[in-house]
Amino acid sequence: RDSGGSYGAALQKAIYTPFTQETGIAVKVLNLDDAPLLAQIKQGRPQCDLINNSMMSHHKYVKQDALEALDRDRLKSLKSAKIPEAQITDHAIGHSFYGQCIAYRTDAFGGRKPESWADFWDTKAFQGGRAMVSPDGDLPELEFALLADGVPMDKLYPLDVDRAFKVMTRLRADIKKFWDSGPLPGVLLSREEVTMSTVWDGRLADLQKQGVPVERQLNGMRRQFSGYAIAKGAANVDAAYQLMDFSLRAESQANLAKAFPSNPSSPLAYAKLSEDERNALAGAPQYYDKGFDADIDWWLKNESAVTKRWLEWARG
Repeated sequence: RDSGGSYGAALQKAIYTPFTQETGIAVKVLNLDDAPLLAQIKQGRPQCDLINNSMMSHHKYVKQDALEALDRDRLKSLKSAKIPEAQITDHAIGHSFYGQCIAYRTDAFGGRKPESWADFWDTKAFQGGRAMVSPDGDLPELEFALLADGVPMDKLYPLDVDRAFKVMTRLRADIKKFWDSGPLPGVLLSREEVTMSTVWDGRLADLQKQGVPVERQLNGMRRQFSGYAIAKGAANVDAAYQLMDFSLRAESQANLAKAFPSNPSSPLAYAKLSEDERNALAGAPQYYDKGFDADIDWWLKNESAVTKRWLEWARG
């Protein structure tokens, strides 16, 4: 299972085809959402063996007893690719992350560049409309409000929800649009409907190639990892382990990063990229300390309550 689109096409080129060439095992891809896949697993007939999904989704699957417990000895790449310990769980392994950060028009502020979330909130010094994510697109961006209000990055969690909404209310009148899909921030910036937006970091590269004057600021970036897990009751467990192991190799992660702007979890993958390829990725060593990992456990406990409050807040 993967999410399809340009990402799915990149996986086919960088991972599935070379895997089949090496092993002779054919890979059939389904682009299933969580609900039908979970229903299949509960009926004991999952159509998918290996699931490529967000680590947060995998945590939700675990609560429903929908994933196999992993035998780490069958995954040689964990050691050879130096996968970070924080991304190795009993049921899923993190292979890459996407970063949520600031996107801005470089022609909007007289040559000045926003350096922080405080600048995102400062509509006097950095004039123009803003766009932020809706819960249909991603987790509400409470962390960014708290960073704008001076909370240190390593002291964000547990999130002070009341304080975050208070800070977001200061910006509410300047938020022209809440985006719910990856391309939308770029569209809003291209049309000059906003001068700054939150964005998934890999979404700006194509716009820049088209000559749109947009840039990203990675200070205060929120990282969320995606990972591999094996469906409970999978019919082809051995093949699923082989594909997971192949995909986690540093070389495989680097090949995927060349085909799609995903940020490898393996630190060794970055050494296999050219300087230009590496610099384009938010996961490159020189950028890593600028961001923080979303606290999945906190969000699992609080997502529904925060989303309900966010919807009331957005309606004003």
